Amino acid sequence: MSHPTKSANEAGKPTATIAATCQQTRFHIQEDCRSPEVSIEQLNLSILPARGKGRASGRADTSVRPLEILVDANLKLKGGLHYGLLGRNGTGKSSTSQCPHATSSRALFLDMVPLTACTQALLRAIGEKLIPGLSFATKIALLQQTSADDRPSIADSSPADPQDDVFARSALRYILENDAVRNEVQAELDVLSSGDPDEHGAEDWTQIRAYRQLQYNRMRTQLVQSQQNASLRSGVRGAQARKEALALERRVEDAGKRIDSKEPPLDSDECRNELLHASELKNGLQLKLEERQPFDLDKQARSILRALGFTESMMDTPLKHLSGGWQMRSMLASVLIQDADVMILDEPTNFLDLLGIIWLQRYLMDLRTSSPKTVVVVSHDRDFIDNVCEEIIILKNKTLQYFDGNLSAYEEDLKLRRKNLMQMKESQGKQIAHMEKTIAANIKAGKKHGDDNKLRQAVSRRKKIEDRMGIQTNDKGGRFKLSRDHAGFHDSKRKAIEIPPEEKGAALILPMAPDLRFPGPLVSLDQVGFAYSRKQNDVLRDVSLSVYMGSCVGIVGLNGSGKTTLVKLLTDAVKPTKGSVTRHPRLKLGYYSQLAVEDLRAAGNADPSATALTTLAASAGDAMDEGDMRALLGSFQLAGRTASDVPISKLSGGQLVRLALACIVWDHPHLLVLDEITTHLDFYTVVALAKALRAFNGAIVLVSHDRFLTKAVIEGDTELLGLEEDDSEDEEEEMAGKLRRNLYLLKGGGLKLLEHGVSDFEESLEKRVAKLSL
Repeated sequence: MSHPTKSANEAGKPTATIAATCQQTRFHIQEDCRSPEVSIEQLNLSILPARGKGRASGRADTSVRPLEILVDANLKLKGGLHYGLLGRNGTGKSSTSQCPHATSSRALFLDMVPLTACTQALLRAIGEKLIPGLSFATKIALLQQTSADDRPSIADSSPADPQDDVFARSALRYILENDAVRNEVQAELDVLSSGDPDEHGAEDWTQIRAYRQLQYNRMRTQLVQSQQNASLRSGVRGAQARKEALALERRVEDAGKRIDSKEPPLDSDECRNELLHASELKNGLQLKLEERQPFDLDKQARSILRALGFTESMMDTPLKHLSGGWQMRSMLASVLIQDADVMILDEPTNFLDLLGIIWLQRYLMDLRTSSPKTVVVVSHDRDFIDNVCEEIIILKNKTLQYFDGNLSAYEEDLKLRRKNLMQMKESQGKQIAHMEKTIAANIKAGKKHGDDNKLRQAVSRRKKIEDRMGIQTNDKGGRFKLSRDHAGFHDSKRKAIEIPPEEKGAALILPMAPDLRFPGPLVSLDQVGFAYSRKQNDVLRDVSLSVYMGSCVGIVGLNGSGKTTLVKLLTDAVKPTKGSVTRHPRLKLGYYSQLAVEDLRAAGNADPSATALTTLAASAGDAMDEGDMRALLGSFQLAGRTASDVPISKLSGGQLVRLALACIVWDHPHLLVLDEITTHLDFYTVVALAKALRAFNGAIVLVSHDRFLTKAVIEGDTELLGLEEDDSEDEEEEMAGKLRRNLYLLKGGGLKLLEHGVSDFEESLEKRVAKLSL
């Protein structure tokens, strides 16, 4: 039997509803127990938007067809393994053609509700246990990608609410108080401790009352689980489950009445047993609590925070005084410290510098041998996925596919399978064409001369085509067997050869930069220094850098090393306190800020009617007509009604990145300055962006912690993108290319050229990470 489960509705906000159904069989474990394994058969996952104005708040809108994320998929997680989940940002979004029975406004709402990103919907369904069959006892720790998309962040709750002091907490206190296992044990211990003897020594009845209260609380939790279990079953087993739930409901009611009752007498065997059990239970809870001592947790939390870039003063800073990026790091630390069976990390490398990424990478790799915890990771960082994950889960075509190996191995396997299948299809095509030709010749000769042997030969060859042409092996690579591998009713006896499509993001097209009328550097920094005040030390010292047309300049460094300050000097946002900055008089510059997405979200919240089209119009003014603006937005995959009718507050993070890019390239800039552009993008879009930047004829200054993008764009690694180098390029062009491609390390206020690229920086950071081991 299948059973729908809905996500909780946030107070005061209409939210999308996640509906999950799955197969329920006799083999499901009836008694809950903690387990790092998940096995769900025939999982169906769909989404409906909440009702709008004039309808009951929080209810799903049945006027719109559900958006299907998964159909008859199998979700299987093996204990202790680390999985990488692949799925494009925003894939699965509905379109008007998919919702023919919906009104246009409803279709658009369903189309762009941020929750419709397939991977995010699946992760939330697992993390919040919205899927029937997930054990209630299993502890799941979930890190959401960004809280700004569809749920409030740490600092989004109202400070006026005295009940909610979450953002008055320091980062360290937030992590310690988010230890779910310890909090559960502490809550039960607090209930029992309320029965400790008072100053008058009257302890017996207070201890009994506390023990009964705890038992009542536990039974209420069991009742909720029992009622849900009863709703999952049908037939005789369902009737028995509902009977047990009703019996438990009566026992819960009786337990609630007994809490304040002073019967039977204290000297009865029942009361003595309750006192004995209360004492044993309290001792057991205290032992569990001692296993996670506050001192040990504090030490572990401080180590994690230091590795993520926190200073000692920042650890004690209230969350409301920290930026969104530092809040997300606090949330990551709180997830890492929890005693969970399954840990889900959605884009954990966002807002981390390369030191934090490499530390987290090693931390998760060490978990393989030190913990049975199952880990599911979604990340746009290819190197991170390759090093952390042992298996890959591919979410596409409304199903889940599994691959034993990391991302690089999966892509290589897919490439090889495509090659083999294309060769097989081509070979069979030639063979079929030849056999069809001989069949036609045999039929013609048989009819002409009345030769029955020729006609029988034609029939035999026709049967051979039907029986033997198609896939030659089964899904596991073994010998094909009709009754096992192609059972049922089909048009042919073998599956047709279907070549899997290449998995790549939609292409991005950057407008080409116009020619300069006379040569010279676009931007040149000569012995530049900068300090924010005379009392502070210089952030930059004696920095010299020249960017020419066609240059690819990469800048790497740890958080706080001055990268953003250097970008501000390049974009003329600040003036140097020493040295000079010169710019080409005809320079057009496009600057992507690391806060671009947050700025667009703020603009969308301030003006709910703002769309991608109106936002671009505000940037371009009268320089572009509507047709040109729609064409530009379409080249960034923001076409049609998505550009003109969907508010930017409803756009996903990846769509906002593309909108921000469109707003800086409409004027055909000569120089693109990109500061942490991969945040909010999925891996496929990062690959598409790398290809677009390589095709750009202007100059690029890239500030990024993404090793893949840096290697592909700045170092010119063509193998990462599956490109072939032009063998016809002469030596002079090769030397010019090497001079234009430079990667610098910003450290101690100065720039240092990395001769061997980002690998030099990685090696130095790995040595530091070794000293940060917990």
